[in-house]
Amino acid sequence: QVQLVESGGGSVQAGGSLSLSCAASGYTDNSYCMGWFRQAPGKEREGVASINPYGTTHYPNSVKGRFTISKDKAKNTLYLRMNNLSPEDTAVYYCAADFGCNGSWLTWGQGTQVTVSS
Repeated sequence: QVQLVESGGGSVQAGGSLSLSCAASGYTDNSYCMGWFRQAPGKEREGVASINPYGTTHYPNSVKGRFTISKDKAKNTLYLRMNNLSPEDTAVYYCAADFGCNGSWLTWGQGTQVTVSS
């Protein structure tokens, strides 16, 4: 079992930056995929970044070039660096783990709020 705890959310003005962290505990051999998702009020949860055990990353076009996912294996921590934020990025951000790297995101953190004001 893996437990995930996000931190680093907050409020920022448009054009600003924030970094999120996700500390993993429990089964942390870095053999699985991890990702960041977000959910805005009234909208479905969407993926914004993922990374596989080999370090390959994926981003949707909506955040490509602005968001960067990374992980520190020694610290068992996943990061999301978000630059040039806009009000459309306002959401609760979650980290998640996919043990088979097959799209089954079964383990989630509790989420952290990101609010971007114009």
